[in-house]
Amino acid sequence: MAALTRCPLHRAFIGQAESAGRRRPFLDTSHTSQTSHAAHRVSPVGTPAFRSDCHVAVPSATAPGAIAAPAGGEAPAAEAAEAERLAVGYGPLVADAQGGLLALPKGFKYKVVNRAGVTKLRTGEFTPSNHDGTSAFEDERGGNLLVVNHELSGARANWPNPVPLTEGHVYDPGAAGGCTIVHAKANGTVEQWVGIAGTATNCAGGVTPWGTWLSGEETEDKAGKNGFTKDHGYIFEVDPFDDDYNRDPQPVKAFGRYAHEAVVVDPKRGHVFLTEDASNPNGLLFRWTPPAGFKHGRYQLRKLAADAGVLEAFKVFDAQGKFIDDLSRATTVGTTYGVDWVKVQDRDARTVSVRKQFKDGEVTRARKLEGMWWGDGGFYFVSSFARSESPLQHDGQVWFYSPVRRTITLKVLLGVNTDVWGDHDNYDGPDNITVSPYGGIVIAEDGEGVSHLFGATEDGLTFPIARNELNIGTAEKPEFSEFTGVTFSDDGKTLFANIQTPGIQLAITGPWHRLNEHKRGQGYGQ
Repeated sequence: MAALTRCPLHRAFIGQAESAGRRRPFLDTSHTSQTSHAAHRVSPVGTPAFRSDCHVAVPSATAPGAIAAPAGGEAPAAEAAEAERLAVGYGPLVADAQGGLLALPKGFKYKVVNRAGVTKLRTGEFTPSNHDGTSAFEDERGGNLLVVNHELSGARANWPNPVPLTEGHVYDPGAAGGCTIVHAKANGTVEQWVGIAGTATNCAGGVTPWGTWLSGEETEDKAGKNGFTKDHGYIFEVDPFDDDYNRDPQPVKAFGRYAHEAVVVDPKRGHVFLTEDASNPNGLLFRWTPPAGFKHGRYQLRKLAADAGVLEAFKVFDAQGKFIDDLSRATTVGTTYGVDWVKVQDRDARTVSVRKQFKDGEVTRARKLEGMWWGDGGFYFVSSFARSESPLQHDGQVWFYSPVRRTITLKVLLGVNTDVWGDHDNYDGPDNITVSPYGGIVIAEDGEGVSHLFGATEDGLTFPIARNELNIGTAEKPEFSEFTGVTFSDDGKTLFANIQTPGIQLAITGPWHRLNEHKRGQGYGQ
């Protein structure tokens, strides 16, 4: 297929960098008094906020800029809190009378872009299942090219709808995963084809400043396991505009071999940051520094040697210089830690997993480091939850890393959700994430019970955007799949998201509007 033309407005929403020039000192804001909306505050872990309308403790969600409710204190009257929440969100969710898939606020609608086992690729095979990380790229005619991960793990024979082994685009014929490219055209038609195939457990990833997608394998399986013929646990680059580039897919070994989740690229400094979703022990946040003279761009990652650059894991300290062993230690929104980096010795993990190469005290860990997205001169990243394997428990954190200050700041903290089947803004398990052109962030929920897409404003409020209404369980034991692949179109008119099981991609449109003064940080800009 001939290469498609990149839209000159690609990545139109420009993340504003931190104040240029001067390096600001590291400030600990964990105990700084801040103005906060009171509707849905975070509470210290283990201390739920109280709502006066029902007189029972319910875990609460918060957002950038919020502060903790005092232990044992009560939130304002429910009526005032609800009015405040609705003022910044889009209103309550309305049950789906359209197709039984999504509950949305009034005025919003959705369209099914593709569905595993139902829609077909242009080569005739069914759309693969288990949609995951996704990004949208605008074409020259106002349509969208979407690169979609398919999180298919283990033996290929286990999956009824694996990614087809398209000739010339296969890494390992024994693996079921990969990426498809979905062209949602401006005229409403959809065309799909294979980007890469024969990879494993393609979970999250990230968009690059030069307009490609980096897909991460969330596995450490080597050749000989599950019928694999090659080692897995790498990052692969996929170009939605140039099908020839996707031929003979090769891993970017310089980024390391481990259970990859998401990726972001610092467009100014060239660093690549990566999350790891792992346990026993908990996973790490990595930074890759390119070798001297290397310049990012199309076709450049394939030129890297397996040991090119330096791969490091993060190590954080509080304002007093005390080492923090695990991110679950942070119990207050606004907590800020300074960041150092520790070199990885064997990035390809030939004998020992990368995270197990570090002794206690050498690096900082966190459970289920998941989605990342560049914006506002840095990047947001997620720790989905923490349980007994971690020092303290929570049901989700969102952090922001500032490369200028070399700090991370806790922006969202979700207390342990004790009512997973309730539907009153008690979210849990944040996973994929994107920065919204309308202010704040949008989060895909991968928790227990009810499943949502929800937003978080900069000034302390969360609000629902969608609820999954497709019950894949039974009436007696309902089950609702996680949302994945949340991403906006470049023009901001469409929010794309996936229901992972059975594998449905959706386009959500409606009366989007600015929620607050955000720094328009959706992407990298030109």
